[in-house]
This record gives sequence, C-alpha cells and structure tokens, in this order.
Amino acid sequence: MLIHVDHAEGLPVYDQIVRQVKFAVADGVLEPGDLVPSVRELARTLAINPNTVARAYRCLQDDGVLEAVRGTGLIIASTSRKECQAERTRLIRARLRQVLAEAVRSGLSTDEVLTLVRRELDALGRRRPNRGESA
Repeated sequence: MLIHVDHAEGLPVYDQIVRQVKFAVADGVLEPGDLVPSVRELARTLAINPNTVARAYRCLQDDGVLEAVRGTGLIIASTSRKECQAERTRLIRARLRQVLAEAVRSGLSTDEVLTLVRRELDALGRRRPNRGESA
C-alpha cells in the first residue's frame, strides 16, 4: 500500500492517510479483501507515531472502509468502493469550487480557466481523454 505524508500540507497526517486509502479504494488500487499493513508496520514505514495510524484506521473502520478479521487484521470492506468513489467526488468538487470561485473573482474568463485546467492536467500526466477525444 503506497501512502505518503506531507507535513507541510496543512492537513492532519491521519486525515491524509484516510483520504489516500479511500482514494486508492475508489480507484480500485485497493480491492475488497485486501489486507492493509498493521498499525506498527505502516507507522514504521511512514516514520510517524503508531497512534496516528491507529486513529486513521479507526476512522476508516467507522466509515465502513476497513473491517477487522479475527486472526488476520484489517481488510478492505466488500462494500466500500462506491462510497469511496462518492466521497472522492465530493472532496474534489469542494476543492475545485474554492479554486474556481477565486478564478472568477480574479476576472478570468471561462476559456482562460479551462485552458489553465487542461495545462495543469497535461503537466501532471493524468489527463484522461474525454468521450470522443483521442488520447
């Protein structure tokens, strides 16, 4: 499970872990039944306090993303993908709304904003073609 933390991000580390796990489930990178690292293992990998990982895992259990399996550990719940996809969309939409509101207030036109978005997506290398558009 590839998780990274950015102490400069301004988002609590446990929240970063929660979001990254949910986004990985939404993308299908983590699938139902996948075992997640133990609290100690992930804490050691990320060089963070085990209590931080435990808090993130509790949140993920409370949200139905993780479930405990006796003798095994924590696994991705079978019903979590759709919920994670919906939450990812809500989170990204809220952040986009903030940026777009700032762009509108600054006087950028719709075309200018769309051009900026396309350039940034291209720079990230993650732009997916629209329907009917070639890659």
